[in-house]
Amino acid sequence: MASPLTHAMTGLAIGTVFWRRGDRARFWIAGAACAALPDLDAFGVIFGIPYNASPFGHRGITHSLFFAALLAVLVAWRAFDADTRRRMGFYLFLATASHGLLDSMTSDGLGVGFFMPFYDARYFLPWRPITITPLHVPHIPGAREFMVRSSELLRIWIPLGIFTTAVAFIRRGLLRGREKPA
Repeated sequence: MASPLTHAMTGLAIGTVFWRRGDRARFWIAGAACAALPDLDAFGVIFGIPYNASPFGHRGITHSLFFAALLAVLVAWRAFDADTRRRMGFYLFLATASHGLLDSMTSDGLGVGFFMPFYDARYFLPWRPITITPLHVPHIPGAREFMVRSSELLRIWIPLGIFTTAVAFIRRGLLRGREKPA
């Protein structure tokens, strides 16, 4: 899996497309939290939930598109007013779904249950460039830690920075176009 910080940053980057003037801090908090939340299933091991033999195991139902839709609807309905719910629901769905997408691009594991609870198969994308962040290894600086962090930097953080910059330039250009008299 990518690190929780990387998942949260992905949710924030997606938010740059949906952000509107007047959106409060809860906009960014909800996006980052929804993007990172699916990894709460990793704690299931503590309660005896097997990684792959259960839809509630790691990368199971909480990484599914169904969960992303359900979480997005619940958070948008509960935390945002009627005027922004549709936009927030779509944003939060994409932020949450991005978690499974990133995890399906990692170098190890048993795949992601994109279609749970309707179909139990787990999937990886054909391109898997992200070095997995181990769940059980303490974060001790060393070669493995460097490899994991550099993989995320090169394959996720830099593209997120490029994406966010592109969105900013597009928004700035669109705003300038609106300011010109007709």
